[in-house]
Amino acid sequence: MDSRLNVSLGKVKLHNPVIPASGTFGFGLEMAELYDIDCLGAISIKGTTVEPRYGNPTPRIAECKSGMLNAVGLQNPGIDRVVHDILPQLRAIYHRPIIANISGFSMDEYVHLAERMSREEQVEIIEVNISCPNVHNGGMAFGTSPEAAAKVTAAVKAVSSKPVFIKLSPNVTDIAAIAKACEDAGADGLCLINTPLGMRIDIRTRKPVIANTYGGMSGSCIFPLALRMVHQAARVCKVPIIGCGGVSSAEDVVEMMMAGASAVEIGAANLVNPYICRDIVDRLPELLSRLGVDRITDITGVVK
Repeated sequence: MDSRLNVSLGKVKLHNPVIPASGTFGFGLEMAELYDIDCLGAISIKGTTVEPRYGNPTPRIAECKSGMLNAVGLQNPGIDRVVHDILPQLRAIYHRPIIANISGFSMDEYVHLAERMSREEQVEIIEVNISCPNVHNGGMAFGTSPEAAAKVTAAVKAVSSKPVFIKLSPNVTDIAAIAKACEDAGADGLCLINTPLGMRIDIRTRKPVIANTYGGMSGSCIFPLALRMVHQAARVCKVPIIGCGGVSSAEDVVEMMMAGASAVEIGAANLVNPYICRDIVDRLPELLSRLGVDRITDITGVVK
């Protein structure tokens, strides 16, 4: 392991900044059959809800230029199976930090999920997806206003003994205001961005390609958007940021960190090349040497 790649997310130490993003790496068990996943800085596991979810109707994935749309709908086996079955399996083969991504449809669900995950010794960080529709507020996502985002953050922090990172939605007009509201409410860190909404139409049938009509857009097409939002959040917040969105190379990781990220999640690129995270980890030392950088932490937030 190259110590030049060591980073920290608050008190959690990572031996490199590369993290597979939630929803693109399963629970890590399948990928462990392809390579030694201990090479990864951390793993953000598939988003977990209170009850098992089958997900949205199909078709729920569509290609677009330099990316894809998805409306999978948080398909997962539910918190009970994740806690009792999947986390122990993952810990048996992966010995680095595990980030538990949780998604709720009401404040009570977020609190329940955070409290359960906080009790799991396998989990180092709780990543809270606030892009879910609030069923008690007409379906508006929790992360679309500073006030709602702050309420979720405070509620989760009140029951969690683990660091809480809030994953922010890009489908807002002022990402900096929401990021600051989460920090002020006690967030230990932030993760951004989740997927912006997009759409494709089948011109032969004159209908949306995705059954859900809209889907989350991911892939290299959203990298400049994600980079801009990470930079905006980093300018107003002091807590560590995990940058995410369109990252597909070691150069993208360096850009994200220069914008203010302390670590970087890689999402849709895993679906194109399942070895991409491993390959980026391998490539980073040579890139740092070429850029004349002694330690990767030296570049975090250098672009003001």
